[in-house]
Amino acid sequence: MTVSEALAQATRTLHAAGIDGAPRDARALVAGAMGVEASRLTLLARDDFPDTAMAGLDRMLAERCARRPVSKILGTRLFWGRSFAVTEDVLDPRPETENIIEQSLTERCSSILDLGAGSGILAVTLLAEWPDARAVASDISAKALEVAAQNATSHGVLDRLTLLTADWFDGISGRFDLIVSNPPYIAANEMSDLSPEVRNHDPEIALTPGGDGLAPYRVIATRAADHLTPGGRLLVEIGWQQGPAVAEIFRGCGLQNVIVHPDMDGRPRVVSCRGN
Repeated sequence: MTVSEALAQATRTLHAAGIDGAPRDARALVAGAMGVEASRLTLLARDDFPDTAMAGLDRMLAERCARRPVSKILGTRLFWGRSFAVTEDVLDPRPETENIIEQSLTERCSSILDLGAGSGILAVTLLAEWPDARAVASDISAKALEVAAQNATSHGVLDRLTLLTADWFDGISGRFDLIVSNPPYIAANEMSDLSPEVRNHDPEIALTPGGDGLAPYRVIATRAADHLTPGGRLLVEIGWQQGPAVAEIFRGCGLQNVIVHPDMDGRPRVVSCRGN
């Protein structure tokens, strides 16, 4: 069997299982089984598909057909052009979260606080983009912070990152030029609508705070001003229907210049504001 034939077979298997984006996922899994970049598959198309890779590919296809996400199968996710480790202990990074990075990079900062850091994608990415900056990343999950430490090490920023097991601002001192967060924001009554890839493989604590999904924003808004430098910025990801509600929460707590930013699809995705 050639690489091209293995790819075609994998695509058929995923199509038969009703997997959206079957060709894309098949390429990722075939490349993962071979230990090569997916971009190389075209060059390798006529080569023999290694026997040593077949068992691994069969296992990966079975997992994907059972609706395990590709990133959790391969253990990595690409974010802002960098590869990050992901496990069942952390949220699978979404492309939409790159909007926080995009907005953050409009103004250079030297001190960063990442609340609910999970795999550390925000803090690690910003430290990689700003070589002189330092960051604190907090999460209530110690296992998530282990993944964040792995990612910080992989990208050479661990010496500038402090990792804290904390419930939002608890135990965090000092002030920061930039506070970022992608908090759990899915309302309790929306959880059943999530795809199996999300509902069954992302930690529930990283998806929903229960209730209306807005509780983390209330906590962050109430305490952010005490941890921002004068004129410092706060950026949070939101659900696409939450823009007005989160903006109102922030304004109600005295935060300034509250703006709701759209993602590439034009849906509200990030709320930014400043401290006094």
